[in-house]
Amino acid sequence: MTSSILRKGNVVVVEAGILTEAITLEGNFPRISRVAVGAAGITEGTPLAALMCFHLADPDERPRGVPPADVAGGGTITQENLDRRGTDGLRVARAGSGEEPLERVSWRAAGSIGSLDQGAAFGPPSFSTSAGGSGSTRAVISTPVVKDDALAGVRVDIALEVYDGFPAVRKWLAITNGGKHWIKVDKLVVDPIVVGPSHRNRVNLTPDERGVSSSVVALGDDGHHEGLILCSEVPSATRAMEASGGMGYADDRFERVIGPGESFETEPTSIFAYEGGTSRTCSSTSTPLDRAVEGQFKAYLEGVVGVRCVPERMPVPLWCTWSNFQSRIDDAIVREQAVLASRAGFKGFQIDAGWSDSADPSDWTSGGREPHPGKFPDFRATCEAVRGLGLRLGLWTSCFRNARSPDLRELPGGASFPVVKRGECVGMSFASAWRYYYADDVVRLHDTLGATYFKQDLTNIKHGDIAEGHDSRTRKESYLRGIRGFFESQDIVHEKAPGACTLLSHELYWGTPGAPCDVAAVKHCWSFHIPPNDYSGAFPRGRRIARKETRLKLNWFQLIAGCFNARKRFYAHRGLPLYCIEYYGAATVNKDGSLTPRVQDRQVCSWLMGIPSVYAGDLSSLTEENIAHYKARFDMVAALQEKHGIFRYFQYSGVPGPTDVGWHWWGKLNPEGSGVVVVMRGHLGLPSRRINVPWVPGGKRFKVTALFAQKELGTFSSEELKGGRLRLPLARLSQEILEIRAE
Repeated sequence: MTSSILRKGNVVVVEAGILTEAITLEGNFPRISRVAVGAAGITEGTPLAALMCFHLADPDERPRGVPPADVAGGGTITQENLDRRGTDGLRVARAGSGEEPLERVSWRAAGSIGSLDQGAAFGPPSFSTSAGGSGSTRAVISTPVVKDDALAGVRVDIALEVYDGFPAVRKWLAITNGGKHWIKVDKLVVDPIVVGPSHRNRVNLTPDERGVSSSVVALGDDGHHEGLILCSEVPSATRAMEASGGMGYADDRFERVIGPGESFETEPTSIFAYEGGTSRTCSSTSTPLDRAVEGQFKAYLEGVVGVRCVPERMPVPLWCTWSNFQSRIDDAIVREQAVLASRAGFKGFQIDAGWSDSADPSDWTSGGREPHPGKFPDFRATCEAVRGLGLRLGLWTSCFRNARSPDLRELPGGASFPVVKRGECVGMSFASAWRYYYADDVVRLHDTLGATYFKQDLTNIKHGDIAEGHDSRTRKESYLRGIRGFFESQDIVHEKAPGACTLLSHELYWGTPGAPCDVAAVKHCWSFHIPPNDYSGAFPRGRRIARKETRLKLNWFQLIAGCFNARKRFYAHRGLPLYCIEYYGAATVNKDGSLTPRVQDRQVCSWLMGIPSVYAGDLSSLTEENIAHYKARFDMVAALQEKHGIFRYFQYSGVPGPTDVGWHWWGKLNPEGSGVVVVMRGHLGLPSRRINVPWVPGGKRFKVTALFAQKELGTFSSEELKGGRLRLPLARLSQEILEIRAE
C-alpha cells in the first residue's frame, strides 16, 4: 500500500491506500472538497481546511502574569481527599479574600478564518512536498494574510503526512505571527472534516466521560462496513471531538497567545480509513471496524504516532501499598509486604503515597521529595531491601511540595498561581522551569534509590497557572502549556534514565476522578492509571485486614465485581494498546476464605486483557495457599509472555463482548497465531460453549491446551478454530486460559 500527495492543478490530492482526500486551493483559503474510502464519498460540503478566530491585545503588548507581590492577595484553592461512592474523590474549595488579578490585557475580535476568507484577505497559497523516512511523504500548504492591516504577516501552514502501508492522513497546523501585533487564537479546529449523515454511526474507542472527549472515535455507515477512525493527539480536557468529525481544541479550555515573531504548532490529528465485509461467526459478528482497530490501526499508533511503553520491560505483575495502608506505611510495613510480594511472584513493588516528608504522618497529600525521617529513618536501606528480594522498585511522586522541599528553596517562583494547597503542600507548575527540576528529581530517585517505576499523581494542572515568569500568558492557555510542560519532563526523564517506566495518573492529567487515557498520554508515558480507582474487595479501606471481620459472601462478590469492572474499563480503551493501561486494582485481600483460588484465577484472567498490573491489598491476609497460587499463575503468565509476547496483543472481533452473565473471551495472539485465548463464564450461560478463534492465520494447524485444567484439547486447523470446532466446559464464574501454538 503506497501513499502520495500530489498537486493537480488547483487541487491537492492525498492518497493513502483506500483513503483519498482532496483539498482545493481555489478561492481564498484551502477547502476540503472530498474524503473517500474506496469509491464511497464519506464527507459532505466543502469546509475550510482549518478553523480559528483571531484577537488583538489591548494594550498591544505581551500579557503579563501575576507578580509574587500580588499572589498573597489572591484566593487560594484548597483540595482535600475524600471517599466518594467507593472510590477516590476530591473536595475543592476557594479560601481567602480578594479577587485574583488574572488578566492584565483585554482582547478584541480581529476576525476568523471564515471572515478573512470571505474578505479575500489571504494571499495565494503555496504548496511544497518532502519525503521522510520509512515511506512517509509530507506536504505543507501555506496561506498568508496579506490584505488585513491588523493581521498582516500572519501565516497558517497546513501540514499533511501519509505513510506507506497505512490508509491514514495525519494533519497539523502551524500559525506564525510575522506581523507586529500581539494576537490570540482560539476556537481552533485542526481538521474541520464534516462526515455525511449516512456515515455518522459513532463508536467511542476510548471513553468520552467526565467532561473529556474521546481521543479515538469511529464514524461509519450502518454496520460499520466502511468509515473513518478519527484520532486526536490533543491531550486531556483541552481536546474537542465534534459529532460531525471535526477535531481540535475545546473552546472553554484552550487559547494561545502568539507574539510578533512567534509561532504555535498544534498537536496532530489523523483520519484512518477502514472498509470490508461483515461476517457472522458462531458467537457474534465480525466487523471491518473491529478488525482494523485490533490490527492495522494499532500498528499505526505504534509505528507512526508513537507509543512510549515497551511491554516486555514492564515490572509486572505489580503490587502497590495504597489500598489498605494508604499513607500509613513505614519501614516495617514495606519490608513485611515486600517479602510476601516476592513469595507470591510479583515482579514490581510500588511504594505509594506516604513515604515522603510531612509534618502530619496521616497527611498522604504530602508532596515532599525527601523521605519521612520518622517512618523511614534509612529509606535507602528500605529500597535496597525491596530490590534485594528481586522486586523492581516503584515510587509515588506528585506535583505538590511542602516548605521543606528543596524545590521551593531553590525555585521559590516554581509554584503555580492561583495557589493550590493540599494539606501543607502547594501545587507546582509544569508551565515553569520547575518541570526541569522535577524531571531531574525523578532521575535522581532512579539513580540513587534504584527506582524504575514512577506513579505521578495529584491534581494541579486543571486549576491553571498565570504566575509571572511562567510560560503562560493567560490562564486559559495555561492548561495546554501545563500538560505540554509535563510531557516535556517525561521526555527528559526517558532520555536521562532510559530504564525508567513512567506512570501518569488520571488525577494529574486533569481531575479526581479525572481524564481517561488518550493518544497523547501514551506517546510520552509508559503507562496510564485510568479512572476510577476501584477498591472492590479491599474494604475496609485504609487499615489492616482481620480475616473474621466481615461476611464471606459480601467480600467474595466484591472481588468478583472488581474483576468484571476491570474488563469493562480495559475494553472501553480498546482503541489504544491495552498494555499502556493500568486499572486499579485487583484486591489481594482474603477475609475468612473469600479469596479462593478460583477468584485469584479470575483476577489473573481479567487483568490479562491488558497487562497484569496493578494488585493492591494487605498481603498478610493471604493464606499460604493464596501465595502459592499467585506464584504459580504469575509464573505461567510470564512463561507465556516469554514464548509468545502476549502482552502486545488484544483481539476481540467476532466474539462476545465483556459480560458477567454469559460467556466472554478474547485473544492475545501474535502474528503467527500463537498465544492465548482467555475464556470466562459469568453467573449464567450454558455449561459448555463453542469457542471460536477468528484471529488465527489461515492454512495452519494449532495445538490447544487448557492451562488451568492442565489438559490437551487437541490439534485444530485454522478453519476449525475460526468456525468454533473447539468446545470448552466451564462451571459458573470460572475461567480458562487456552494456549494456542502454531505447529
